[in-house]
Amino acid sequence: MNSSASRRSALLAALALCGSLTLTACGSKGDDAPADAAKAPAAASATAVTVAGVAISPDAALHGALPDAIKKAGKVRVATDIPYPPFEMYVAEGKSEMTGLDYDLGQALGAKLGVAFEFQAQKFDGIVPAIQAGKYDAAISAITDNKEREKVVDFVDYSASGTGIMVAKGNPDKIVTLDDLCGKKTAVQTGTNQQKLLDKHQDACKAAGRAPIDVQAFPKDSDAQLALRSGKVVADVLTKPAAGWTAKTADNGATFEVVDDPAAQGGYNASPNGIAIAKNLPQLTDAVQKALQSLIDDGSLAKIFDKYGVASIAVKSATKNGAVD
Repeated sequence: MNSSASRRSALLAALALCGSLTLTACGSKGDDAPADAAKAPAAASATAVTVAGVAISPDAALHGALPDAIKKAGKVRVATDIPYPPFEMYVAEGKSEMTGLDYDLGQALGAKLGVAFEFQAQKFDGIVPAIQAGKYDAAISAITDNKEREKVVDFVDYSASGTGIMVAKGNPDKIVTLDDLCGKKTAVQTGTNQQKLLDKHQDACKAAGRAPIDVQAFPKDSDAQLALRSGKVVADVLTKPAAGWTAKTADNGATFEVVDDPAAQGGYNASPNGIAIAKNLPQLTDAVQKALQSLIDDGSLAKIFDKYGVASIAVKSATKNGAVD
């Protein structure tokens, strides 16, 4: 994400959904519970680590490519801003045990590299400065890879996400693209990039000779979800990761689903999210990039993302410093 403010906005919506509506299983363990903090050191051993139901074994060549300091320490110090579902979460309220897509990804990378990825909580706006100061080796925290950040840290990009469309289960109105929202009541959270996207798309509706989108703006996304649940709107437009997680967890996946526009698989206006790594650790960056590519090639990455309902935002190839702005 681009700012701590946007993270807080998304988080408040997620927490409101969990706390007041009790629609989701935020932070709860399922049958396929992620690796936890207590198990992280096992990644440094020669045994396989199971993440998202996949057994991942150390790669001796990748381990050998790590910087000597990392091999000696047996761990990579990783910063993360928690909670920010579905990327970062606590397993249970009041507990320090972590879970989430980014945490699982870290455990998978650690297993592949033969070292532990040791996660520590860090406020979002302090992550990059802390890496620069040497407090952390890396960060996995849904950080948007942009040119400004690339000046001070390197990125290995693992996802690309933007705005998504969530509809009622079964998609009764056959919504596929933004064009399908023309002339229809559509929910969105007030003041978000998603509302700006809908406002901008009104010109496309007009050019196509269709009625404008009937935008229903709500102060919280949890309110928008209630409108969709009750049939007052045909869709809720929100970030695609949040949409995927909500669709997967609300009523155990029985209430909502996410639309995948073939022309925007990761969502509209998608931007890359990357693993930020200290500039003075180029060997670590290269090793992480190769480890991520290995997880892509054997299908492990897709299973990790699918576990959190966001398979469509996973990258197809591991790239370094892929910002486009």
